[in-house]
Amino acid sequence: MGREYAEGIALGMLAKVKTAAVVGLEAQEVEVEVYISSGLPSMTIVGLPDTAVQEARERVRAAIKNSGCQFPTRRVTVNLAPADLKKAGPAYDLPIAVGILLSSEQVWADTVQMLFLGELSLDGGLRHTQGIISMVDLAKKRGITTVFVPAADAREASLVQGVDIIPVSSLSELVGHLRGEAIIPNHIAEEIVDDVGKAPWPTTDLALIKGQEHVKRALEVAAAGGHNVIMSGPPGSGKTLLARALPSILPQMGIEEALEVTKIYSVSGLLPQDTPLIRQRPFRAPHYTISHAGLVGGGRWPRPGEISLSHRGVLFLDELPEFGHADLEVLRQPLEDKVVTISRAQGSVTFPSNFMLVAAMNPCPCGFFGDPVKECTCSSMMVSRYQKRISGPLLDRIDIFVEVPHVDYEKLADDRMGESSEMVRQRVNQASSIQKQRLEGTTFVCNSDMTPLEVREFCQVEPSAQSLLQAAMNQLHLSARAFHRILKLARTIADLASAETIAASHLAEALQYRPRDQR
Repeated sequence: MGREYAEGIALGMLAKVKTAAVVGLEAQEVEVEVYISSGLPSMTIVGLPDTAVQEARERVRAAIKNSGCQFPTRRVTVNLAPADLKKAGPAYDLPIAVGILLSSEQVWADTVQMLFLGELSLDGGLRHTQGIISMVDLAKKRGITTVFVPAADAREASLVQGVDIIPVSSLSELVGHLRGEAIIPNHIAEEIVDDVGKAPWPTTDLALIKGQEHVKRALEVAAAGGHNVIMSGPPGSGKTLLARALPSILPQMGIEEALEVTKIYSVSGLLPQDTPLIRQRPFRAPHYTISHAGLVGGGRWPRPGEISLSHRGVLFLDELPEFGHADLEVLRQPLEDKVVTISRAQGSVTFPSNFMLVAAMNPCPCGFFGDPVKECTCSSMMVSRYQKRISGPLLDRIDIFVEVPHVDYEKLADDRMGESSEMVRQRVNQASSIQKQRLEGTTFVCNSDMTPLEVREFCQVEPSAQSLLQAAMNQLHLSARAFHRILKLARTIADLASAETIAASHLAEALQYRPRDQR
């Protein structure tokens, strides 16, 4: 077979090698065609390549020569098909080099069932490449059996089962493999363990936070049902510290959720080298000076923003009113649809964005409006203007509003430790398991995801609580969305208590999390 294949190349001096391009989070197959013809020595790359792909000419030339092979002294034409798909990044180096070696008959291989990925250094070594997991997943879907990846990315690539992963350290090593001189063994996939390991973002144990017991309870409810939270209080009351403690009580991600998050971080180039699979739920805390593209995602060729990087985790917005109005309003779609769509002239890209929104804010510009200890220096107009920076429709998508007051000296000086995050997490996991069993057969995993159809079916209220719910609707002038959110929140509180139906006490606690000022 190898001899016949080599003779076919000799006739047309044409070689075809498969690789992949990442568009959004998904990959598309790209065929690298290399044709060597008579003429002055040159190398041309066509097929809508960007600058990084054009620069592959020099990297590939040096890598082939430094790997003990000969670079053709003829005219080399490289076509990246399909030609209407933009090719970006240095991941095409290895397939171009393999195509040149095949076309010049320096190696012989049937590459129909092979996919090549990787950036070459000038000495022929292979460097880390972004989006490996998405491209290997494409190979599996297309029935490609073997994927050659940089050795540094082999652990990440092996997360996709059913594909042979060949870890390649250098081009010379790959040449020896294709010639059959020194076969590179397949990478043996590691067993995925349940241990979440150390989080790549800072976390705090609830036991270290003094006081604020009612806020800790609100965060427990939020973690159990995936509810959005806004904390309001004066500076220094512990809002940021409480938010950073939230990941420590969130339920552990399943394998499918972990793969979703890992794919996002791989495409973004943020996947730690020593962490091929992210098991800790993300915690993202962008500053309010962040650009619109940085928060939502974007660029000429869209990349995930902070909204998507917090998928299956927490998006923490400190100093919420300081964020731009357009940035806050754009949160409304992902909070409802769990996806964010970025449209460009070339087309639109959709990124997942199923996150918990946790926000912290001061009650006024100086931060001490309503504080019993320190007097507020803001006028009533300043306070009103500051609070109205957050629109009503956005507030209507928040489930829990909780005030965070100053902590007294007695509580700060108390040496006794509070309840640990591990104890709280056990209750959260139990409530989460109840929700997963209840929502089995749907695409939802927690109470906050439920639509009005599921609310009607699963949020049964005891007769004694019906009058309380009716009075709340009439007195608070709640919208239909707020009505359903209260029921979902009460359902989570009932799940924490392992109750079958929503009792009056569960409903009363859910109602106390509504904001006092309904605009």
